[in-house]
Amino acid sequence: MKTFRLIALATVALASLTATGQARKGVLHINEVMTVNESNFVDDFGGRPAWIELYNSKFAPLEISSVYITTNPDSDPETWYAVPLHDVNTRMPKRQHIVFWADGMPSRGTFHTNFVLKPDQPNDIYLFDSDKKTLIDHVTVPVLEPNTTYARAKDGVTVYDKDGNVDMEATWEIRNDIDEGKYITPSSNNVIEDRNDKVEKFAEKDPHGFGMAGMAMCIVFSALAILCIAFMIINRIGGSITKSNKMKSHGLDVRETPREERPDHDSGEEITAIVMALHEHLNAHDNESHVLTINKVKRAYSPWSSKIYNMRQLPHR
Repeated sequence: MKTFRLIALATVALASLTATGQARKGVLHINEVMTVNESNFVDDFGGRPAWIELYNSKFAPLEISSVYITTNPDSDPETWYAVPLHDVNTRMPKRQHIVFWADGMPSRGTFHTNFVLKPDQPNDIYLFDSDKKTLIDHVTVPVLEPNTTYARAKDGVTVYDKDGNVDMEATWEIRNDIDEGKYITPSSNNVIEDRNDKVEKFAEKDPHGFGMAGMAMCIVFSALAILCIAFMIINRIGGSITKSNKMKSHGLDVRETPREERPDHDSGEEITAIVMALHEHLNAHDNESHVLTINKVKRAYSPWSSKIYNMRQLPHR
């Protein structure tokens, strides 16, 4: 029995690790890298080390704790930088970014790695999952000028050629913060959108807003019509149920009784007359004479509403 439980636990743990790897792979990306930071982004200690930006392309939060970042996949996995557990900041919001500082000082916090990037040669950056085997993402960063980055043209987007291979020229580009559209954007979108093409096209086709007003009115009235139909159907269903219950109380079978001989359900006037008769016969009413009730409800005593427990007491004479 114990052996079966151990096997079941191991299976569940392996399945959870596999699911985690599959959940991170394809949605967690290396998005932008700067190897020589002379006058760009400043870390939380006032320094300017190299940095690596990750991007969550998922439309849901993504937990990246226990993810490994390394520049040498052939080294001992124990030497790779592991994103620590139990840090609330490692839960990436949907479609957002996180920057890791490649300064070789992991004692400075969660987002400071234990390795540095070499400025005079290409840098291979690998992102592994918690099993240390599943490769989530990889990029080879070429030698960059100071204060330039190697970034994806669009956040988290990988372009493939006809043969299914990654088109590096279409996927990645060098940004210098000078050329138009080549802005360096740590912790921000690589493509800064300041306009909505769909809204502008709609404004061109409907400059006065008549189309928008007509669409809005059609939607509102259509919703009201659907609600009216739904209420009518519900009313008929309720009436048929009430009629069926009344026939059962009279000992009639719904299937055997012709439709024209079936009694109708009680109307609102009949129910009001019954309530009035009970009121006159039992004299059952609340403290207010104009409120009709069948059973008189006695209120339980509560010290919360008692005046003798008021904080302010009248003085004794």
